[in-house]
Amino acid sequence: MVVLGAAVLHAAWNAMAHGAPDRVAGLALFEIAAGVIGLVAVLVMGLPPGGTRGYIIASALLHLAYLGGLLASYQLGQFSQMYPLARGTSPWVVAVVSIVVLHQALAAVELAGVLLISAGLIALVFIGRPGRRQLPALMAAVGTGLMIASYTVVDGLAVHKMPVLTYMGWVFMLQGFAMPLVVFAWRGPRVLQLPRAAVLSGLAGGVVSMIAYGLVLWAQTRGTLASIAALRETSIIFGAIIGAVFFGERFGPRRALAAVVVVAGIVLISTG
Repeated sequence: MVVLGAAVLHAAWNAMAHGAPDRVAGLALFEIAAGVIGLVAVLVMGLPPGGTRGYIIASALLHLAYLGGLLASYQLGQFSQMYPLARGTSPWVVAVVSIVVLHQALAAVELAGVLLISAGLIALVFIGRPGRRQLPALMAAVGTGLMIASYTVVDGLAVHKMPVLTYMGWVFMLQGFAMPLVVFAWRGPRVLQLPRAAVLSGLAGGVVSMIAYGLVLWAQTRGTLASIAALRETSIIFGAIIGAVFFGERFGPRRALAAVVVVAGIVLISTG
């Protein structure tokens, strides 16, 4: 239930990021809120244990790359297509890497899950007969999924070596202050000259994203990495619904079926 709650919150803050009048400024505000909360956690929890700083730095860098891919995806494509594609890519990549690189055998149910996710993602890509104009958006979404897979593995290892709050605080403090600096250097201070409602929404989105991330980290200390990571991606369904209801995107029965197929594959991987 905790991971499902995190999935709902994750879809919600991604929808807030996509719906921001200025998505670049919105993400900067998200990260400012996360950075401040991370700083408070760092002041309370103190330094991380020796030998664990590499995990923190790696996760912060991967999260920054993830945010860049997420921004590009939402700038270029529809939320109801980009979100499922990015989130669905992650468990699929983890499963494939375990077979090809780590030479780990998958159970029949897990292999069926990989095939289902593959079929669902291919359908999401080709529904609507995408042309060359959509290729950058699709590449950005897949790249975002690769970053998700990468930081998921790093996080899963890190939370068994230090307290969750210590890890979470340092990661969010680093990425939370780095992202706005990059945005300011790129767009200048005017990037945050937004209406009060947009500023409050952006800061609230950062808080929601931290809660969702913290719930998943906590769950990873009590369950297997693959099953937690896969269950989290049920947020695909919530994201698809949000895209259709709040953004007026044409979801349609074919895209809905493709999203359901992806989630079914994720569930099979998590139960294998």
